[in-house]
Amino acid sequence: MATTVIIPSFSSSTVVVATAAVAPKLRPASSSSHRTSKCPTAIFSPYIASRPPPQRASSSVIRCSTTPPPPPPPQSEGPTTAPPCPKYIPNRIPDPNYIRIFDTTLRDGEQSPGATMTSQEKLNIARQLAKLGVDIIEAGFPAASPDDFNAVKAIALEVGNAVDPHGYIPIICSLSRCNEKDIQAAWDAVRFARRPRIHTFIATSAIHMQYKLKKSKQEVINIARTMVAFARSLGCNDVEFSPEDAGRSEREFLYEILGEVIKAGATTLNIPDTVGITMPEEFGKLIADVKANTPGIENVIISAHCHNDLGLSTANTIAGACAGARQVEVTINGIGERAGNASLEEVVMALKCKGESILGGLYTGINTRHIVMTSKMVEEYSGLHVQPHKAIVGANAFAHESGIHQDRMLKHKGTYEIISPDDIGLERTNEVDIVLGKLSGRHALKMKLVELGYDIDGEQLDNIFWQFKAVAEQKKRVTDAEIIALVSDEVFQPAVVWKLHDLQVSCGTLGLSTATVKLISGDGKEHIACAVGTGRVDSAYKAVDLIVKVPTTLLKYSMTTVTEGIDAIATTQVLIHGENDRTSRHALTIHRTFSGTGSSMDIAVSSVRAYIVALNKMLGFMELTPAEVPTERTPGSV
Repeated sequence: MATTVIIPSFSSSTVVVATAAVAPKLRPASSSSHRTSKCPTAIFSPYIASRPPPQRASSSVIRCSTTPPPPPPPQSEGPTTAPPCPKYIPNRIPDPNYIRIFDTTLRDGEQSPGATMTSQEKLNIARQLAKLGVDIIEAGFPAASPDDFNAVKAIALEVGNAVDPHGYIPIICSLSRCNEKDIQAAWDAVRFARRPRIHTFIATSAIHMQYKLKKSKQEVINIARTMVAFARSLGCNDVEFSPEDAGRSEREFLYEILGEVIKAGATTLNIPDTVGITMPEEFGKLIADVKANTPGIENVIISAHCHNDLGLSTANTIAGACAGARQVEVTINGIGERAGNASLEEVVMALKCKGESILGGLYTGINTRHIVMTSKMVEEYSGLHVQPHKAIVGANAFAHESGIHQDRMLKHKGTYEIISPDDIGLERTNEVDIVLGKLSGRHALKMKLVELGYDIDGEQLDNIFWQFKAVAEQKKRVTDAEIIALVSDEVFQPAVVWKLHDLQVSCGTLGLSTATVKLISGDGKEHIACAVGTGRVDSAYKAVDLIVKVPTTLLKYSMTTVTEGIDAIATTQVLIHGENDRTSRHALTIHRTFSGTGSSMDIAVSSVRAYIVALNKMLGFMELTPAEVPTERTPGSV
């Protein structure tokens, strides 16, 4: 095996790593004469309150704290099965109570600053979204870059053609602006799916038409109508249209343009609150008015797309569903531009918890047992940590520290929990029978992973097992949180360009910190380098840089421990960008950022692993995007 050794000059000055982030008058639908009760549902959709909800199997209903059962509820023994999905028809849903889940994590979610994902990571997330049972996966914006195009195409080819035993297959959607080049790129990427969809948009608010589009109302109508017809002419029979910034658009103009795109062949009309400005009652009334006043609305599906700028995206989405929207657009963990989007897990669990009792029987086809796994995958790949108090998937969502709360929970879990953690695929550490230690074998680890919601076999299981044994040799007991950290370190990783083999660090108050690093390249060769720095991490990163030879800037470095104690596993997260990796957006020059996460009982090893993961992401992206191909990213804001 060939070995390359790099010995730098130790006399050069050291550099501290950067840590700063850098039509006539029409009737309103929700008049007071229609209100049949004081329930908020009646404000948005009066017919829901007056119709008895349909009966469904009790196994799919989560008991709410408003009416807890007398005896303690048994723990879930298997997956929470979703009700069967109605037959898919692009512009109609046979069951009027069924809500289609349109997941835009891979498109709108990836527009979060620092949330860049590789094509392989997007494909992995799409596979997981299919397990979750989402109806539509918006896979990306193919016209934005070659990498986005390739990712959408890969998802369409694989996930868009995978049919489960029950006949479920997700619709694969790609976004485009209202121009022929974008729409053609969207179709070329998504047409390989069994159920392809093109989603096209144009702004309709006065401020956007004046300052962004610089076009009149009639020009916007003509463009929208022509481009929807163009999308249909390509052979796509499922076309979604969005009037961007609908929440601030003039109503009469909104009804007119929506009516025209329906005539042109649109099958879904998405009503976005693009800037997150509406209140729940406002957004519910907007959906109801669109439903009442748009010509031909009975021939399409109404969709709701809400942003979280005022913290109301979930509430607005539920209000939209109550008012007649039968598709809701959401992201995992609520990620997205600015303050994010409506959170899939919040919307789905709200409908599951309250759909039968007060929302007129509204339900989804989501298999909620996959929520936690999906959330963790998106968190790892995007580099966007979920805040501890995040509803449903936050670390504290099912934690109880108050003595009074703990006492009542021991007596009856329904006192302070409206849903069971099992229903979203979460196991409590103190309720799991299997305790892992240094004598535990591969089968025990496999069973523990299954309990935690991970279906892992083959080489990945072997690698996790040997990492587990290394930790177990130093600890009496390995906790669930530490197992999850080891899984993240193995499973949620990009294609390997460089791999850490050995690390030796010397540091303290008696001299300069030094680090020796041995990396294995993709061709199997060993590369060794030594460096000095202001600390163990700085010196180790400089040694890695001497081997990789790609100028980078460290934007963010953070470290947490997954459990208590001096022997806990440390998890490091970094965010980097390449010095020469710039993309242009209008007149701005923007660095594309890449995140990395690593775990180890040694903080230096954890730090280097995270840095190498980020470098592998960046190098993988550079290989997929040749220098001669422009990588202009103009993300769509819907």
